[in-house]
Amino acid sequence: MQLSDLQAITHEDLLITRLGQRTVDTPLQDLLGNRQESVHYVTETDRVLVDDTLGIAKNRVTHTADLPAFNPGGPRAKLFFDPSEVTAAIVTCGGLCPGLNNVIRALVLHLKHAYGCRDVLGFKNGYQGLADGSDPVRLTPDLVRDIHNRGGTILGTSRGNQDPATMIDTLVRHKVDMLFVVGGDGTLRGAARLAAEANRRGLPIAVVGVPKTIDNDIPWIDHSFGFQTAYARAAESITAAHVEASSGVNGIGLVKLMGRHSGFIAAHATLVAQGVDFTLIPEVPFTLDGLLAGVRKKLADQGHAVVVVAEGAGQNLLPASTATDPSGNRKLGDVGAFLRGALTDGLSDLPFSLRYIDPGYAIRSVPANAFDAVYCTRLAQAATHAAMAGFTSMMVGSRRGRFINMPIKLATATSNHVDPYGDLWMAVLETTGQPLTL
Repeated sequence: MQLSDLQAITHEDLLITRLGQRTVDTPLQDLLGNRQESVHYVTETDRVLVDDTLGIAKNRVTHTADLPAFNPGGPRAKLFFDPSEVTAAIVTCGGLCPGLNNVIRALVLHLKHAYGCRDVLGFKNGYQGLADGSDPVRLTPDLVRDIHNRGGTILGTSRGNQDPATMIDTLVRHKVDMLFVVGGDGTLRGAARLAAEANRRGLPIAVVGVPKTIDNDIPWIDHSFGFQTAYARAAESITAAHVEASSGVNGIGLVKLMGRHSGFIAAHATLVAQGVDFTLIPEVPFTLDGLLAGVRKKLADQGHAVVVVAEGAGQNLLPASTATDPSGNRKLGDVGAFLRGALTDGLSDLPFSLRYIDPGYAIRSVPANAFDAVYCTRLAQAATHAAMAGFTSMMVGSRRGRFINMPIKLATATSNHVDPYGDLWMAVLETTGQPLTL
C-alpha cells in the first residue's frame, strides 16, 4: 500500500454492505447497557479514522467530521438476525497458518455461548467443501474445546476457485444464515463473489471474512493472525544459522523464509534474532555482485556472515516462470538454492563453509503463540458481532489497535508491502548494517 492509496480513499470506499434494518435486541444487552465512552472503546456510533498523522489529515482540506473513517468493530445494540434462529457456517481456505484452530474455536464458542446460536457447521477443505456436495461437520463447544492446542485446521483447507452459484446452493440447502470465511486475499475475493451471488438472488446471507495470510500482505490492518508466531519461529532458524556460521572459519549462514511479495517475515525475524548481516526482501532489489562483495567483506571483517532472504526476493535474477499454482499465483524460482550456488561459486577462491536452512512450512504449521491466540479470539468475536448485525462482504481486523469492519473490495484492491522508505525497513538496515543498496 502506497501513500497515494491512503490519500485517495473516500467515505464511499469504507461503507459496509448491510443486509437490512437491525430490529432484534442483542442478547448482550447486560454487557452493553452500562458501557461508558472510553479511550479504549469505540462505540457503534463512532468511527475509526483512516489518517493517523496530522499532515495527511490536513492535506484532505475537509471538515473533521468528513474525514474518512472505518466502521468500528464490536457488538451492536440491535441485530439483523435473531441469534436463536441462526445457522452459521465456517470455512478455512488457502495455506496453513498458526491460529486457524483458534479462530474456529473462538467463533464456535462465541456463537453458541454469547449469542445462543442454533447451529454451527464447518465445511471441509475450503471452498471445495462448499462445491463438492459433501456434508459439513456440526461444530459444538465440546468438539472444539482443545483444538487451539494444535496447528493446522480441523476443517482442512484447499486452494483454487469454485463456482459461487454452486456454493450458494450448498448454503441454501443447509439453511445457512451467515458464513465465516477464514483466508487470504484470494479467499476474500471468493467471499466477495459469494456475497454478490447471495445478493443477486435476494438471499439474506451474511459473508464475513477473517483475514489470514502468513505473509502479512493484507492492507489497512496492523497484521494478520499467525504472523507473529511465524516470524518468531523463523527467528529460531536464523539463530541456528548464526550459531553454525560463527562457529566455523569463514562460516556463512543462509536462511530462506516465506514472503512471496512482502518481506515482513524476513524483516521482523531479522529484528528478533539479531546477528543478521544481510536481509533480502522482494520490495528492495539487489544485485548478485553487490551481495557477493558484501559477504566477502563481512568474512574479512568478522569471520562469518548471515544472509536472510525472502522467497520472493531476487526473482529478476532467476529464469522467469509462467507456471501458476491452483490459486493462480505465479510459481517462484527457488532463490535460496540460487543464492547457495551463487555464493559457493562466487567465493570459491576462499576457504569457507556454507549452511543453508529453509524452515519452509515448519513456521506455518505450529500452534499460535500467546499473542496470536489472543488476536484470533478477538478477531472471531469481532466477526461474530459483524455477522449478527447483518454486515456482509466485509472483513474484520485491527488498525492502530482499534478493531474495524472493512469492505472486502477495499481490502483486496491493494497489497501490504514493506515500505523501503518506512521505519520498519530503516530498523532492519540499522540492525544489519547492510548498505542501502546492494
